[in-house]
This record gives sequence, C-alpha cells and structure tokens, in this order.
Amino acid sequence: MAGLAAFSLVAACGGGSGDAGGDTGSSDAGGDGEQVTLEFQQWWEPELPDGEFRALIDRFEEENPDITVELLSGPYASTKEQVVAGAAAGTMPDVVGLDGAWVYDFAQQGAITDLTALMEEVGYDDGELASQIQVDGSTYMIPVVNFVYPLFTNDALLADAGVSEVPTNRTEFAEAAKKITDNGAPGWIYPLSLEQPSGIQNNVMSWVWSSGGSMLADGQPDLTNDDVALGMEFLQGLWDDGSTAPGAFTMKEQDMVEEFTNGRVGMMIDSLAHVNLIRESNPELEFTISAIPSEDGYEGERGIPYASWGIGVAENSENKEAAFKLVEFLMSQETNAELSTMANAFPGNSTSTPDFTDSDPIFEEAFAIYQEGYPANEFTGLPVAEELMRMFSTEYQKALNGDQSMQEALENAQTEWESEF
Repeated sequence: MAGLAAFSLVAACGGGSGDAGGDTGSSDAGGDGEQVTLEFQQWWEPELPDGEFRALIDRFEEENPDITVELLSGPYASTKEQVVAGAAAGTMPDVVGLDGAWVYDFAQQGAITDLTALMEEVGYDDGELASQIQVDGSTYMIPVVNFVYPLFTNDALLADAGVSEVPTNRTEFAEAAKKITDNGAPGWIYPLSLEQPSGIQNNVMSWVWSSGGSMLADGQPDLTNDDVALGMEFLQGLWDDGSTAPGAFTMKEQDMVEEFTNGRVGMMIDSLAHVNLIRESNPELEFTISAIPSEDGYEGERGIPYASWGIGVAENSENKEAAFKLVEFLMSQETNAELSTMANAFPGNSTSTPDFTDSDPIFEEAFAIYQEGYPANEFTGLPVAEELMRMFSTEYQKALNGDQSMQEALENAQTEWESEF
C-alpha cells in the first residue's frame, strides 16, 4: 500500500487534538457543546480520487458539528515513520491509519488504545465488523477496507512475446516471463528492499499461499516445510534464468509500480489500491488482473494476499470518545460501502456492498477472484512482523546472490524467527 502526497507535519503535532484546534481541553465531544479537533493521520487520502476522502470527512463533521477533523495525509512510508515516531514519543495523532504488521508492536508499547474496552465503554455493537485485529485477546485495529494483491499483466508485452493466455500455474508463469524477457523487457518484477520489507509478504510468500501452503505450524515458524521450499525454488529459477527485473534487492514497492505503469515490465503482484494511480499515470496502458498462479496441478482454494487500511485510536489521545465516533462513522454500512467503492477495495463492514456501477471493471473482476479463494496474510498480528520480513529477505537475498543455498536461507530464517516468538 502506498500513495503520493506532501506531508509536512511530524510527530510533534500529535499528542491529542487540543493542540491543533485551539483550547479544546481534555473533555470528549460528548454533546456538551465543547468543540474538539481530531487529528487523523493516514495514507488513504492521497490514494483516493482528489477530494473524495475529504468530502466524506466533511459529511462526518456536518453530522457531528462539535468535532473537526484535521487530516494528516502522506505517502504510506512517511505515514509509517511519523506514526512510529509518535508511538515512541507518546504523541500520536488521535486517530491513526494502521497496517496490520504494526499492530503487535504498538500494542506492546501501549501506544494504541484497547478498542475492545473502548467499544464497550461507548456502547458500540461490533456485530457488523468483518474482522478485528487482536493482541492477547483485545482488539487494537479494525480493518476499514481490504485490498487484495492479484497478478497484474501488461497485455501488450504478453502479446508481443507470443503469450496468448495469462499464466495460471508456475510452469506457465516461468515460460511467459522468459518469453517476455527474451523479447526485450523483464518478465516480472518484485521489490526486496530491506527498508520496506513487505515484498517478502506480498510478492514472495504470496506464491506459497496461492497454492494453499503456510509458513506457520500451530502458530510457530515453519519455513522449512515442502510448500515454502518449492515456492522459493520456483522464484530462484526465475532469478537464475534472468526473467526478474534488475535492482530487486533495493527496490521499493513504489518503484515496482512505476516500472509497470510505464510499460517496462510484463508482470507484477500488486495491490488493487494502485489501480487508480496506474490509470491516471498512464491511461493508455492496457493490463489484466488474475489470480496468482498456483503450483502445477494444485486444485484447492487459492490464498490471495491482502492488506487492510486499518484504523486505531492513540492511547495518548485526550478525545477517545470523539475519536471513536469517527471510527464508527467510517465503519457504518453506508459510509463503508462508499469508501470501499471509491478505494477499489472490499468493505470492512460485513453488511456493506461495493457499488460496481461506476467502478473500474477490474474491481469487479478482483471481487470474483477474492470470492473464489480466501484472504491470506500470515504476518498480520505476528510479533515484530516487519522485522520477520526483513530477516527473511536478508537470507533470501543471500540465496539469490549465490552466497548460500535456498535451503540454508530457509533454515537460517527459521532460526532467527524462532528467537522472536
């Protein structure tokens, strides 16, 4: 998940909304007429069509005239840096956009509020929430909308290389990637930056999940099982035959999207959140999305990676009741359906239905893929999830670079992971 926008506010701006909107005191907006300003830090606004998220928040303010919302919007990476800094300093904005990979650490730091307790305090019925991210039995993040990560293929590059069908299994994918590469463009691209290690989750482990595999056994690391090993062997083959775009070791997700958007690579695995960005940046690009190819002969349900725009409330917020009113608004049936539609995502409210009428047709295609498989993201809620990805990526890169075998990479990553559980 990523986005582009200017971001100038830093952690010092957090620490409760009273600072931003004048003298709001510490009282919640509970109908006593006192004006409250909430700071809401997220990366969502830049990833939505211009003005649409602000319009949604404007409607919340109309319905809650004693609450003003100041949107702190920036790219995903910058937002993460600011939220992490705010967590360490105890100055988080009142409401924060969260990635599931951050939740365990923030909960352990005491930086985000126990939403289970807050929901009970304000009398909220959580029956319509499709999912909740919990640590030690308490909810700390509510997924607002969910994005799947399908396979994106450049129609022209496939056709020029003589590939008539989008690959459905690993053999077909390897053959297509090699043909595209031989025709002058890298067949496939993925990012392995240690700075943003989510490539291990979205672009590497996704190959295992798409064939029903798992990296865990009874909740513990299990990186050396056959399903993981076969998936890594497949990726090693793509690397060794030159079908992978150069620069993967330092590449970030936004670099990958830019290469695909500009028509320079044949295939990538990416979030639906970037469909709007790709359409706006290169309206001429014709591309297709499909399920991630499975292991040859696999006939079970395919796991499809997903990521959420999650939401949480800062523990240091002086306006938790008002903050949860904003959460409740975003999770309401009508608002959540509207937000998921504008985001090309799937709703976090189980009773909301996206409106496909005016959406990009790819959204409806992705919904069909989603319904045929199951959402898979085994990193969500794990301790130090991003560090686990970084450990894996470090060993994985050594294997691709020929410094160790892939089996040694998996064994070393397994040992490192075990020390964190």
